[in-house]
Amino acid sequence: MAADPMHLDYAAISDVGRFRKDNQDSGYVGPWLLAVCDGVGGAARGDIASSTAIHQLRKLDERPTDDLLGQVAGALHRAHDRIGELVDEDPSIDGTSTTATVALFDGRRVGIGHVGDSRGYLYRDGEITRLTTDHTFVQSLIDEGRISEADSRVHPHRNLILKALDGKHDADPDLFYIDLVPGDRLLLCSDGVNAGLDDGRIADIISSGSPDYAAVELVRSALEAGSTDNVTCVVADVLEGETAPEPAAPVLVGAAADLKRRRGGAMGGLFRGHRSGDTGELEPITAEIPDDVPFAISSDPIDPEEARYAPRPPRRFTWLSRLFGLLLIIGVLWAGLAVVWSWSQQQYYVGEEDGAVVIFRGVNASLPGLELSSPYETSDVSIDRLPDFDAERVQEGIAAGSLDEARETVANLAQRQDPATAEPSTGSTSQPSPAGSTATAGTGT
Repeated sequence: MAADPMHLDYAAISDVGRFRKDNQDSGYVGPWLLAVCDGVGGAARGDIASSTAIHQLRKLDERPTDDLLGQVAGALHRAHDRIGELVDEDPSIDGTSTTATVALFDGRRVGIGHVGDSRGYLYRDGEITRLTTDHTFVQSLIDEGRISEADSRVHPHRNLILKALDGKHDADPDLFYIDLVPGDRLLLCSDGVNAGLDDGRIADIISSGSPDYAAVELVRSALEAGSTDNVTCVVADVLEGETAPEPAAPVLVGAAADLKRRRGGAMGGLFRGHRSGDTGELEPITAEIPDDVPFAISSDPIDPEEARYAPRPPRRFTWLSRLFGLLLIIGVLWAGLAVVWSWSQQQYYVGEEDGAVVIFRGVNASLPGLELSSPYETSDVSIDRLPDFDAERVQEGIAAGSLDEARETVANLAQRQDPATAEPSTGSTSQPSPAGSTATAGTGT
């Protein structure tokens, strides 16, 4: 096999940050592979997702074949599937997921695989280039020209990612090549870095010094700038020659490193031993959040990490959708009321008004502030001349199936009037005038 024209000199470090209890980031760097994963899920254990992914991805760290992107895609999908298996085995971690940014080196170029909002950068000839595009809601707003990069840093949904490895939804990673030249510097980092540092500041920091120095300075500067998240950096220099004079051991950091060692007590010193497999974390700093910290932790009792991953983009124009929904509900209610009102105006019953027997159109009921019936025809039958039983029925309302049935009821009542109490009546009724007035008609002596 032909000699590789270039090799990598690398370093990695991960820090829990100043405000979080657990480190849910994981990172790895070796002669052929750079990888950073940022776990998502809060109580659902994002550290499990990120460490699982890294332990799957690190299997790529050997001289690759020609199919760089195929190998990267395959490793990402295996990590994705393994996370799904863990969730099936332990439903309590349902909701866990992780970002992943991977660079597989073959001596001439890197094959990049990317899912989520961890980032990859290339520093070359004094200029920095962002290699990856964030799979986030705010990035979609930036791409559409609706907000600026500066706006995105303070947007209330800046932590919402649209893609991740979760074992459920399609991973669909971005895959592409980057050709390298001696002198290039590669940086892979979790979003804890760019939460506090813009691209220009990142370029200033990585423009000089060794990979170790650059990684440490990035972590320190991100925390001093107010980043409240875990911070993980992998830095690699592209150097001439097939192999390094003193090949460095692979570096595993963050949640993917030895958890027992990481949680077994205080660290001996700042950044101690990250070359030997430690996480390289700073001592957790117990302090109040300064008033001027631009990325303060939410006071919401729900861990922001729990709501960070949304596998589909949020719906746009939510207010318009809600307005349409409200109008639809009002329209349905209005149509329903119209049907009920139309039906009620075809109903009749016999009742009493001002001592007379009256045919009402509508329903013998009422609602607060709304009458469901109105007088339709007034007869000359007086309720005082009816037997007590009939009078009570009229006062309660006698239902009728139609107007003709109501008129027949009135005629029957007229026949049962007591002739001794008043002048006899024919029981005739009168139609209401257009103005709503009524007149009675009858015979008498």
